[in-house]
Amino acid sequence: MPEMTHTHLVDQAPDAVIFAGADGRITTWNTAAERMFGFTAAEAIGQSLDIIIPERFRDAHWKGFERAMGDGVTKYAGQFLPTRAQKKDGSQFYVELGFAIIVVDGESVGAMATARDITERFESDRAQRRKLKETEEELAKLRG
Repeated sequence: MPEMTHTHLVDQAPDAVIFAGADGRITTWNTAAERMFGFTAAEAIGQSLDIIIPERFRDAHWKGFERAMGDGVTKYAGQFLPTRAQKKDGSQFYVELGFAIIVVDGESVGAMATARDITERFESDRAQRRKLKETEEELAKLRG
């Protein structure tokens, strides 16, 4: 059996796997990230995480990133958060993100994230909520 490395595991993971150093520059970008965001690894590595963060979310992202780097932990550890991300072409979509701050010898060296495209699920849920609201409004009119 051929030797398996961590690189193989990360690159072949079904979800996007991204690692950025403490400076917020991307150092790991797997095949799923390429498909999801449209940037090749060669294009993404060395770039700021800003390439995948919609502009309106950047201030909040960097405040949280800097706080997490200083604390060595994120308040979202163990959680997956729905948010928006940005593709190479500038279009936005919904992702579910999981975060971890990577600490080596007591020092925060960067952040790892996994991302999964949840656009279909998000839009389906939104359509169901809209339909429910319309039904409730119609029912209220009938009770009137």
